[in-house]
Order: sequence, then C-alpha cells, then structure tokens
Amino acid sequence: MLDYASLRAVAAVVQTGSFEKAARRLNVTPSAVSQRVKALEERLGTALVVRSTPCTATEKGAWLCRHMETVGMLESELLTHLPALVDPLSPDDRVTLPIATNADSLATWFLGAISTFSKGSRHLLNIAVDDQDHTAEWLQQGRVIAAVTSLEKPVSGCRRTPLGALRYRATASPDFVERYLADGMTLAAFSQAPSLTFNQKDRLQSRWLRDTLGAEPACPTHWLPSTQSFVEASLAGMGWGMNPEMLVEAHLANGRLVELVPDTPLDVPLFWQINRLAADQLTALTRAVVDVAHKALRLPA
Repeated sequence: MLDYASLRAVAAVVQTGSFEKAARRLNVTPSAVSQRVKALEERLGTALVVRSTPCTATEKGAWLCRHMETVGMLESELLTHLPALVDPLSPDDRVTLPIATNADSLATWFLGAISTFSKGSRHLLNIAVDDQDHTAEWLQQGRVIAAVTSLEKPVSGCRRTPLGALRYRATASPDFVERYLADGMTLAAFSQAPSLTFNQKDRLQSRWLRDTLGAEPACPTHWLPSTQSFVEASLAGMGWGMNPEMLVEAHLANGRLVELVPDTPLDVPLFWQINRLAADQLTALTRAVVDVAHKALRLPA
C-alpha cells in the first residue's frame, strides 16, 4: 500500500518550496513533515527532495508529485459527488495543475482561457512557458498534464484538439526601415539589419525569411526573452521581429510600426494536447481553452 501521508508531505514540500510552509499547509509540525519525507526516501532508497532554497524535487520525487496531482483530481471529483466523505479536520488541499504554453499565447489569448476556467474551479494552475515547438516535450516527459503546442501529431497518451493559428507579422519602426532597409528588402540588407530573437529555440524570424525571400541570411540579433519587450523594442527602433498580429494591429494602423513586406503573415498552427488520464476530469479546462482560442486565433479555411 502507498503511504499517502508521506506522499502528500513530499508534494507539499515541492509545491511550497520549504518544509515549514509544507507543515503549515498540512497542519502538522515541520518535524513531522521531515520525518515523513525521510521515511519514504529510506523506504525507496532514493532522494525525493533536494534540500535547497527553495526545495525542489528530484526526478523520482517529481514522478511522485505528478501521481499526487492525478490522485488529487480524482479525489476532488469523488468528493463533489459524495461530500459526506470530506473530513472537516483535514487540510484544504487544492490540486495544482501543471500546464505548458508558449509565451506569445500567454501574452495574447491563453490567459483569458485559464482565467475563465479558474473562476469555476478550485484547482490552482502552474503555468510553464517554452517555445511552441518544444512544449510537447514537457508532455512527453510527464512534467505537465496539458500543453499548447505546435506539434500536430498527438503525443502518446494524450488527446489532441486543433486550436487555430497564431498569426505573426514581420514588423519594425519606420525609422528602423529607413536606416537599414531603405534600398529594399534584400538578403544583403537583412544581413546588416538587427533582428529580435526570443531565445535559442525561436525560429520564427528564420522561417519568415525563408518563406518571403527564399533564403536565410545570417542576421545580427538582439536576444530579448519577453513578448511585450519584443513589441516595445520594435517600436523603439531596436530591431525587426515577428510580433503577434493581435499585439501590433493598433501600431500598424497608426504607423508606429510597419510591415516589412506587406501581406506576408506567418501563421503558426497551435494544438491543445492533454493527458488522457486527466482529460475527463478537466473537460471544463479544455472547453475554456478551445472556446477562447477559436475566438482569438485564425481558424482553418
């Protein structure tokens, strides 16, 4: 039999980051939490918690925490139908759902979806941000139960729902275009014009150059890991970048930004993938994500 008191102690330490905060959440002493974690580690013969500031999970500890998240969802559903099972003296242990999304979705439409879900659910959310081409890896590794991803192929053990396409425009300020691209949008010009890149995983600028110019020049770049800062840097004339259309429509309309090559958008299809074991318990989350996405994103013709 699994020792759920010890499993809850491990999960609480990892979620709160300390034994003291975990003790307050579980309504026990820090010594009791420490003893439960240590006893489970000795039983399994492996460390589950890295004693640091904050405390974090080892690989084995992370697997146990994900198990507790699944158990918590199932218990929550059960208690909804059988409220008499609730122990009034037990701590109010709310489930935290780990979800991955890309930064541009979080900055444009995804926050509206999860806020809608949170208003009707007791679950808490832990949002991880990564490139849309890489969030599926979080699912494959079991680090999250759901993700917004550009991967069309279903991740093993997950359900996939098309969301639509997030449209990007290659934009810069008029003075930037005058400084670097006044003689035309040529490969030689782009090899001198600084671009904006989110991080090493960001390939949007390269994709647009290949689609539009047929080649990918070696562009100088500023590294700027912030969606909002991308827009601000474009407005300030720092560089050119692929900005979500939703964030730059007004700036394009008033002339503060210009599209480098008119009518050359880059559409990135997005998908919602959710672990099958959690999907039935989280239909409200999927519904909120799909509803908001279908209103905000470009739907297939």
